[in-house]
Amino acid sequence: MRAQPIVVGLVSLIIITAFAPMRSVLSSGPDAPAILFTVAKHYEPLAWTHGADRFSSDAIIFLQDVTGRHPLAPNFPASADPTVSFDGKRVLFAGKQKAQDPWQIWEATLTGDSLHQVTSCAEDCVRPLYLPDDRIVYAKKTGGRFVMEAADRAEGKTVQLTYGPGNFLPADVLRDGRILFEATYPFGTSGAPELYTVYSDGSGVESYRCDHGKARHSGRQIASGDIVFVSGSGLARFTSSRAEEVRISAPAGEFPGEIAETVSGDWLVAWRDGATPFQLMWWKPGTGTLRPAVAEPNANAVQPTLVVERTVPKRHPSALHDWPNANLLCLNAYTSKYKFAAGSIHSLRLYTRDHTGATKLLGSAPVERDGSFFVQVPTEQPLQMELLDSSGKTLKRQAGWFWMRRGEQRGCVGCHAGPETAPENAVPMVLLKSTTPADMTGAAGHSASGGQ
Repeated sequence: MRAQPIVVGLVSLIIITAFAPMRSVLSSGPDAPAILFTVAKHYEPLAWTHGADRFSSDAIIFLQDVTGRHPLAPNFPASADPTVSFDGKRVLFAGKQKAQDPWQIWEATLTGDSLHQVTSCAEDCVRPLYLPDDRIVYAKKTGGRFVMEAADRAEGKTVQLTYGPGNFLPADVLRDGRILFEATYPFGTSGAPELYTVYSDGSGVESYRCDHGKARHSGRQIASGDIVFVSGSGLARFTSSRAEEVRISAPAGEFPGEIAETVSGDWLVAWRDGATPFQLMWWKPGTGTLRPAVAEPNANAVQPTLVVERTVPKRHPSALHDWPNANLLCLNAYTSKYKFAAGSIHSLRLYTRDHTGATKLLGSAPVERDGSFFVQVPTEQPLQMELLDSSGKTLKRQAGWFWMRRGEQRGCVGCHAGPETAPENAVPMVLLKSTTPADMTGAAGHSASGGQ
């Protein structure tokens, strides 16, 4: 766990009372609260997948309320990624106090009477979200790629949440306390973006769904509990009753995601038709009509955010222990989206990556007749599993990587079984033999024997 001071300074917000005329069209829905949005000449929503900026250097957050429209941080040359606190009184955002500065996380009151810096990152820190108990999560660029970090502002401590190769970007904090985030699928590859979840201590990472279709990103949880996100250039949703995504019938055009939902069920969305810039539109799901909300000449209007109170997500009490390693119990490797012949799985290999990015074998362990295995693994580094038959032939190897946190105890139903799969009510054979996990930390110096 890495720790660093996260509150580095306090500056006064100077209110500017006069602005240049804005060439825009602004309208609102029937029950629309104040809104925040980002305006930028160029916007590439998936630039984060290769560690690049999503916004051009002229990006500015605007607040539109009953008093009119004005920049959230008028003295900043660049600002983006607004998110409103649960009480609806404060906003976190990524900003630059000087044009040459890296992006940092800042917090402002919506009354405009204070502004303070939250992070002090050597490289960019972007896409902040509020967590319960005065904590936040954001993406921090380290060595040219984005990792996710959570900060406890009261204690001034941070903890890294992601440990695989590639780039990671938080998307939303779900009501159950998990962080919804984006990364390429499989982890550490140049594949399409996909949606995942992780707890706020970095444990329990998993795909939100296992159908892995088109590029998925910019997910938001709406009032129904569904997750609405971009799938390809259109919109789709995850529902609690379906193991696969459900396409949303929406007007033709391109949506970059990050929708905002009003209490009446209207959505405020960014949208464009063809090569024109993204604009903000009101849309009633189920209808074929978009109503203009914000139109910027020659610039993109994106990231709509409603200034409203929100329900505080459930707090996640961490179950991590102060142990150097982690334990993983698989109940049945045959429970999988992949088809394995009965009795074919004999053993498991575990790999990691060294400091150069090269794959390194950590060891092997038996898989029992019922498909169960119990292993101890190293923590806070990329991990990859491979299933073998009795002759040592590979049956299936992970294409990407996962990780486990220090002291994490994790059980899984099967190998890529899907988070919606329920376990059988039976004691796995591996625990009937021994409750001591096979050592896969790389410290044992030898491999365990194959299963029987």
